[in-house]
Amino acid sequence: QVQLVESGGGWVQAGGSLRLSCAASGRFLSINVMNWYCQAPGKQRELIATLTSRDNTNYADSVKGRFTISRDNAKSTVILQMNSLKPEDTAVYYCNALAVVPGVGAASYWGQGTQVTVSS
Repeated sequence: QVQLVESGGGWVQAGGSLRLSCAASGRFLSINVMNWYCQAPGKQRELIATLTSRDNTNYADSVKGRFTISRDNAKSTVILQMNSLKPEDTAVYYCNALAVVPGVGAASYWGQGTQVTVSS
């Protein structure tokens, strides 16, 4: 199994920046893909950034050019650098990992989420 813990959320003014981290731990052979999702109040969860084991990236149009997903020095940690934040970015941000687990195979795991609030 895989445990994911997000950190770095908080309250910022429009135009500010935040750096979210997602640390993976547990018993796994590899993490093939890591994603960041966001979920605003009353909205469905939305995929906003993807990072593969080959360091390929993809972004939702709403965050492209403002957010950057990357791998930290720790290979099991993924970063979401959020710049030029807008009030509409206010949401709970979730880390998601597609991992290979002994005795299970490939599976999807979720963190608990971290709140990001952007004031106007």
